Formats: sequence, structure tokens, C-alpha cells
Amino acid sequence: MATEILLLGDLILDVPEPDHWLAGIAPWTRAADVVIGHVEVPYTTSTDELKGDVPAPGADPAHLDALARAGFTAVSLASNHMMDCGPAGLSETIAGLERNGIAHAGAGPNLAAARVPALIDAGGRRIALLSYNCVGPEASWAAEDKAGCAYVRVFATDGGPSRPQADLAEIDPASLDAMRADIAAARARADLVVVALHKGVTHRPAELAPYERPLAQAAVEAGADVVVGHHAHIVRGIEFHRGKPIFHGLGNGVVVTHALSPAQDHPARAEWAERRKRMFGFEPDPAYPLAPFHPEAVNGMIGRLEWREDGSLAAGFLPTWSEPPGRPVPAGSRAQAVADYIAAITRRAGLPPLRIADEGEGRFAIS
Repeated sequence: MATEILLLGDLILDVPEPDHWLAGIAPWTRAADVVIGHVEVPYTTSTDELKGDVPAPGADPAHLDALARAGFTAVSLASNHMMDCGPAGLSETIAGLERNGIAHAGAGPNLAAARVPALIDAGGRRIALLSYNCVGPEASWAAEDKAGCAYVRVFATDGGPSRPQADLAEIDPASLDAMRADIAAARARADLVVVALHKGVTHRPAELAPYERPLAQAAVEAGADVVVGHHAHIVRGIEFHRGKPIFHGLGNGVVVTHALSPAQDHPARAEWAERRKRMFGFEPDPAYPLAPFHPEAVNGMIGRLEWREDGSLAAGFLPTWSEPPGRPVPAGSRAQAVADYIAAITRRAGLPPLRIADEGEGRFAIS
């Protein structure tokens, strides 16, 4: 019997009633055998603020319990915001995940710990999850004696430090080799390897940065069975490399937050809300105060894998739609339109044409 694995993008639950915001997709996640998402911000009571990026506030640590109730198995942690509340924020986040039995990878008290894969039991077979921050800020990265995220450094074209708003283009060979070594080591310990990359350009439909395809393909060549991307807060195209699926951007898993709203009493977040509109050329829909993203970000997906007993993978996705003020739900009557959107942005990104087949019951297969 095949194992069903669901893959979700960014998870930010920093408003009350987290179970409500997860409720639209929870029937899917509870029914799956393995569910992997990406925790974008710390879940902590710490009020520390990391310098070097627009800081996200810590979400209520108790909201991690809602992820467990929704059936999440594991999460990646390497993001540009995971260290926004300092080492204490990361420590409390990890403690909350472990309290709920949710495996995690990508961040830790030092770089060695951040690079350790999460190992997930799946009916007698083992899945390894690795997680890397590819966008900075460098202050969020772990070191030998410093808490933070695992990372792949991507050099900025202006010669400045790696940071989310920089024009990132060229992969650092040394950190690429480190990722390859991690994947090879995980491959020796697991039957299936998932690599999560926090990468790309935020808020722009379809666009892939120059390094994204080479980096994802390098992960496959090193032994990854599937590569998932997040960070852009809008879905990206899908491709196959050596027969392995690469989801270049899963978009928002569940993101509900007041921190991105133009109405802010925090100076840095208020300035970013205005600058973001100028940089990316869109006005948030006022109907989505908790998810003020690009208007096309209402089109969403959950990646889906069928891991067969012979070890082969069938890939696809579950189309979602974001309903006001920001809750994702099954796309329902909009499902075909969302599938068409994913096919279109795949073409616009210069990726090979994607074949999408409607399998019914909200499932779409890809090849």
C-alpha cells in the first residue's frame, strides 16, 4: 500500500484560534500518512529582535499544538525569520515542537545540530528531511558555536551580504558541497530524502532567481528524492529532474498574521509594508488583512506524493484557495483554474511544460 506524503509551504499562526485557520485543510492533513510543512517564524514569548532583516514577531508557542492536532509529522525550520527573536526564540520553538512529537530540521543551537536531518518513520520505512536557508540574512545562520539555521550561501550581485531583498545569483561552492555531503549522509540512513530550500524572490508571480534551478537540481543529483521550496509567499512552478519532483515554491501553507498589514505600530514593519508595495508593484487586497500578499497568491497548493511499496514516487498536488481574510481551503469549483495557473507559471518561469491530470476528489497528478 502506498504512503501518502503531503508537503506544505510557510506556516505562520500568530493570531488567535489557530485550529480555525488550519480547519480548511485539516481533513487532508489528518488523513495523510506523513505531513511536512515549513515553520517560518519562532513560536515564543521572547521579545528579542534580531538586527539584519525586518523582524517578525514571535507567535504564541501554544499554537504549535494546533499543528499536532492537524496531523503534522515534521517541519523544516531554516528561514530568514526563524532567528528573529534570538536563540531563546529558537529554543522555545524547538521545545514546543518536541512537546508535540513533531520532528524538525534546519535550525539548532549550532551549525552541526542545524544540519542534522529529521528522521521520520513511515510504516517501517524511513524519511529524512533536510532544511536550508538560501536567502539570509547572514545573522540568522548558525555557526560552530552559534545558534541559527543551516544554510546554502548565495552571493549577491552587488557584493554585499546575503539578505532577502538582495539580488542573489551565484551559489557558494563550499556551502553547496556541504549540502551535498548532508544529502549523501541522509541517503545512507533513509529510504526517502526530502530537501527543503528557503529560496527565491518574494511576491513576484512565476519568477525564479538564477540560482534556484541549479541548486534544486544539485540536491537531486546528490541523492534527494524530492525538493520543496518556500519563502516567496506565492506558488512557483514545478519540474522534474532525473525523474524527481521539484516544487520550486509551495507558497503559503497557512499564513495568518498582523505583522504584514499596512496598519502597523512597529516602525520597521510599517516601513516594510509600504516599501514592499513599491518594490513588487502590487496593492494588497483589503479583504485579506491577515494575508496581504500578491493578489495571485490566493492560488495555492499542497504538494502530494504517493510513495509506493516498490520505492517509486507519483507526484501531484491538492489545489487550495485562500478565502478572506486569509484561510486556505480546498479549491473546490476553482480547482481546475488553480491547476491551470500552476501550469501557466511553470511555462512563464521557463520550466519544461508540466502535464497535469485531474484524478478527482481534489487531486491532480503531474508528470
